[in-house]
Amino acid sequence: MFARTACSTLRAGARRSFATAAARAATRTTARSALAAAATKTMPQRRSIQTLDFGGTKEVVYERSDYPPAKLQEVLGKDTLAVIGYGTQGRAQALNARDNGMKVIVGVREGGHSWKLAQKDGWVPNETLFDIEPACDKGTVVMNLLSDAGQKEAWPAMKKYLTKGKTLYFSHGFGVVFADQTGIVPPKDIDVILAAPKGSGTTVRNLFLEGRGINSSVAVHQDVSGKAKERAVAIGVAVGSGYLYETTFAKEVYSDLTGERGVLMGAIQGMFQAQYEVLRAKGHTPSEAFNETVEEATQSLYPLIGANGMDWMYANCSTTAQRGALDWAPKFYKASKPVFEELYKSVETGEETRRTLDVNSRSDYRESLEKELAEIRNSEMWRAGVTVRQLRPENQKKSA
Repeated sequence: MFARTACSTLRAGARRSFATAAARAATRTTARSALAAAATKTMPQRRSIQTLDFGGTKEVVYERSDYPPAKLQEVLGKDTLAVIGYGTQGRAQALNARDNGMKVIVGVREGGHSWKLAQKDGWVPNETLFDIEPACDKGTVVMNLLSDAGQKEAWPAMKKYLTKGKTLYFSHGFGVVFADQTGIVPPKDIDVILAAPKGSGTTVRNLFLEGRGINSSVAVHQDVSGKAKERAVAIGVAVGSGYLYETTFAKEVYSDLTGERGVLMGAIQGMFQAQYEVLRAKGHTPSEAFNETVEEATQSLYPLIGANGMDWMYANCSTTAQRGALDWAPKFYKASKPVFEELYKSVETGEETRRTLDVNSRSDYRESLEKELAEIRNSEMWRAGVTVRQLRPENQKKSA
């Protein structure tokens, strides 16, 4: 545990910043999107695509300022961006691109939940909102943002509208890289590109509304026009990216699947649960076990690590915490690296893809998912978390 005398100021500062962010998020509305777009357009602009040193390796980075509104119009002004799918990622990218002045239409199954949500967001049936096939027909850039299982199902109907000169866009390399399982083999006479925001659709939208931008990867699978990379970066900026780094379709999907199953969600839940159970077995109360496992991590330390780096975190905590963290980090590394190697192999060989397509395509998937989520939700650790979150100052203000 971090000594309170050394870290209380850091924790309080982080919590204040989280409270401020939560307050901003609570007051956001779609109506503010135009203001956010206007703010983006008035930012100082510069055209200087950079090559930066990432820990000794130089990489090209494309920034939002490299593609100001005039440049976006120059590259994409004649296009109709057809966003297929209106889940969290599709919704965020469609709204951001619309706010950035792009001509956008949305394609979803008529009458469903996504259709109704799109209408609430201002998309008009038969003008900017269509069923999937008409949207694919009308779009010059077909942005396939359906779920991975949904892409496999919809591909036979979509493919016939991908005619010569069009562009096929993804935000995940899954369908193309694992074509042997999905059947997604793009026609040879179209550009096939990718811009993948590194975060949930909610984050993509919120960062855009804050006048910021998420980091994204960008890749080209087929360049027929000779302008595929430029168009990929332009669309990446249009949908809300602050900066983009280059990758390939394969590398994007391998890293993405590994990250989701690893430190982004899977490993974190597993480690949270393990530490919590050890503390409870040793007689610690649920509130103490949760605070020392989850609350301190998410509300104090992780934001500071994100802002300043791990070495800064070590340097700004007690010497007791420093020594323990430095001594135990190699042990966790040694224990977890074989698991990550096994995980990457499962991704690389397509085993994770097979399971994803199999399970996510089942008719009872949502019912089965709810059972799995309920198990987590109803565990003592996360039930304790509900009470702990209510004690946060920003949440007490809401209920006052």
